[in-house]
Amino acid sequence: MSRPRSWLWPAVAIAVLAAGIGLSACRVAPRETDHAAGFRLVVAEKRAEPTVSAGSTAEREAVDRLKGFLGNWTVETIQSNTLAVYAPDAWFNDTLKTVRGATNIQSYFLKTMKNTESISVQFEDVTRSGDGFYYFRWVMDNRLKSIARGETLRTLGITLVRFDAAGRVTVHQDYWDSTAGLFEHVPLLGRGIRAIKARL
Repeated sequence: MSRPRSWLWPAVAIAVLAAGIGLSACRVAPRETDHAAGFRLVVAEKRAEPTVSAGSTAEREAVDRLKGFLGNWTVETIQSNTLAVYAPDAWFNDTLKTVRGATNIQSYFLKTMKNTESISVQFEDVTRSGDGFYYFRWVMDNRLKSIARGETLRTLGITLVRFDAAGRVTVHQDYWDSTAGLFEHVPLLGRGIRAIKARL
């Protein structure tokens, strides 16, 4: 059996290295979460639907209605206003849970209020993007019944929203630090989170 020619070894090494790099690249490709995939799909779906016109009375009323609703939650306002604020097939995610449908969103809000003494949101500003989505920047004060009792937890966040032609919310995606606003205050879990942050 003849020995491989000397020039063949470098070629084999390069081929093996290239294959390894290719496989490595496949392994580090991002794996999309269910939430991210669902969000992309609903945004594509809703982007094709009509929305309120920029600068219109309907736009101003839709923005004011959402700000008023989220600004100071109570069981009564959730029961009486959720179905007027959110479209029947609205998609909602607050970083903790994804909910579809206005009646399901209402149920989730009511469940949230059972564990909460009070929630108030102060809106800093609202910006409309070119494709009909709105960004609401806010400060939230939250008093929970079983976590950090007696304390008001203040967090910052942004809510991405799209309205339908009637001014009801069809997409609601929150971006906020739920770790600082909630999980850091859970016994044991909070200690672990703070220890991890201290090492960063």
